[in-house]
Amino acid sequence: MPKDTHHRCTDRGQLQLPEQVNLAVAELAGAAREGLLALAVGTGLQVLEAMLAADVDRLVGPKGRHNPDRAAVRHGTQPGQVTLGGRRVRVRRPRVRTADGTHELPVPTYQAFAATEHALAELLAQDLSTLELVALLVDGIRVAGHCCVVALGITIDGTKVPLALVEGATENATVVTDLLVGLRERGLEVTRPILVVIDGAKALRRAVLDVFDHPVIQRCQLHKLRNVTDRLPHTLASVVAKRMRQAYHLADPLVAQAELEALARDLDRSHPGAAASLREGLIETLTIARLGVPPTLARTLRSTNSIESMIEICRDHAANVKRWQDGQMVLRWIAAGMAEAAKQFRRVNGYLHLPALRAALDATIDAVTPSKEDAA
Repeated sequence: MPKDTHHRCTDRGQLQLPEQVNLAVAELAGAAREGLLALAVGTGLQVLEAMLAADVDRLVGPKGRHNPDRAAVRHGTQPGQVTLGGRRVRVRRPRVRTADGTHELPVPTYQAFAATEHALAELLAQDLSTLELVALLVDGIRVAGHCCVVALGITIDGTKVPLALVEGATENATVVTDLLVGLRERGLEVTRPILVVIDGAKALRRAVLDVFDHPVIQRCQLHKLRNVTDRLPHTLASVVAKRMRQAYHLADPLVAQAELEALARDLDRSHPGAAASLREGLIETLTIARLGVPPTLARTLRSTNSIESMIEICRDHAANVKRWQDGQMVLRWIAAGMAEAAKQFRRVNGYLHLPALRAALDATIDAVTPSKEDAA
């Protein structure tokens, strides 16, 4: 038979792979582990089996070669499943144990293939009843042509917690309502006041008011700034952006509101679209100032930057995926990226002020929360 159509062993007992598999494995070797699932879809189970065998060789050493100093030994196989082409596929999972037999060692390739499915299931099943959230941030992410909405919570001690993920856009009322209702059904406290930081989408705002009893909405100042300046020529946009930033950094919310309203009047005649955009939801962009949040914590909560940093980690995590199969695969990879982001999170800047923010939320519900009838 042609030498490149079957596996064969050399006289040294080493595994010799078909040429096409060697080429595929060589290509895979330069990719990050998190890209293995999508890359293997194109080359099939044969490459997966070769990669699993290579992992075992790295952990144990080549088969048939005696090594009295080896730290691990082969321990047979057991049935397993991985996701290929958007479907669960049965495979034989190789097992490796320490040489003294005390515990099993992970096989990296198998873990990489199984991780994204596990990450999505774990994210969507997380019990939220014990979380004491002070703030909730919601924003959108686009990956491989799919829009998704992600939610991030900030607890009373400053811990950032990835909460939920759904396919769709923040402008889609059904999508965002389902996401928030899902949080409630998983035990999230929705009767106590909570600061909700959003991008300004009307459907998202409506869903927040429908699901939470006492939401205190902070419109993202950076989204507002971009929405306004996108309607202006470049030279004027830079001037307007500077005035908006200066206003948003003022300690007195009434002075800040007056400055922004004056800017809107200046834009009325020459650029009415930008003026209207600035006025829309203006008061909600100043919620943080009205709550008296100190600057260190205000920098975290005046925009959706915290959740956008998580989104960037999600994009980096999926950067090596070359062949997206469907929306479910996108969800799995974003979920895995959110899990990776959680490992990198530090407590938010100014977290020591969060108890004071909690007290401010509890004390000023009526003053800062728009009623549901007003929003209708």
